[in-house]
This record gives sequence, C-alpha cells and structure tokens, in this order.
Amino acid sequence: MGDVQERNKAIAARYWEALYSHDWDAVAGFFSPTANYVDKGLGESLGGAHGPDEIVARLRLGLDPVEAHNHVEGMMVAEGDVVVTEHEEEWVFHTGERVLHPFASVMVFAPDGKIERWWDYSNLGNLLDNAPAWWLEHIAQGYRSAEK
Repeated sequence: MGDVQERNKAIAARYWEALYSHDWDAVAGFFSPTANYVDKGLGESLGGAHGPDEIVARLRLGLDPVEAHNHVEGMMVAEGDVVVTEHEEEWVFHTGERVLHPFASVMVFAPDGKIERWWDYSNLGNLLDNAPAWWLEHIAQGYRSAEK
C-alpha cells in the first residue's frame, strides 16, 4: 500500500510542477478520460469540469491572463488512492494586484496513476475580493464558452 501512496504523491508533485509552469499539454496528460475537477469554493457538487480537455479549458480561462502564478508548497499526505495537498497560490496580475490564495486540494487516483477526481477547497471570496475587475469580467464568460 505504501508504494502506491508514494507513487501517487510523486505524480501529484509532478502535476503541480506542470500546472504552475502552465504546461497545458502536460497538465491534460495527468487526467483520466473521465476525470472530474470541482472548485468547492464555487458551491459546485458533482458538476465542475469533466475530462482533460474541459479541465484544461477551465484552468486556462482563469490562469492565462495572470502575469505570474506561483506555488507556495505546503503539506502533502496520502492514504490509499487519495492525496491531499495543503498549499497556496500567489496570483500576480499585470495591473499590480497580488493575491495569496490558500487551498486544500484532494485528488483521487485511478489504479493506472491518472487523476480521476480533483476537488479544490478554498475561500473563493479571497480571490474574488482581491482580483482586478477586468479579470472578473474575463472569467464571467465561462470556460465552456471559451473552448474552441
């Protein structure tokens, strides 16, 4: 059991590296075809984004316009097929705003090492209260309308 947990923690660490370097092709490769991403801060339950393409489209909607997106590593624990990461993101906007946004991210891994479920828990109000108005207007269009 410990080997699977260590493997999943290593995959999660590589995932975070890909995400914070905005390597979208690599990010997509971490997810199973049926993966689900939910930001619990939005009040979503079983909705969210489904599959690698939709997950990446959703991430890109919010992150492509950000000048810098830095990872502040925290604790990572694993049990069975679940990895929980406590961490923060620093969002830096070209208009000067900086937001330090804390998360607890819960990932469930499939037996093949792909992420099957990724649910983020954060105080989304922290980001929405401190982000610039132009960014809020941009994300209001939604990631599904941004897909090509």
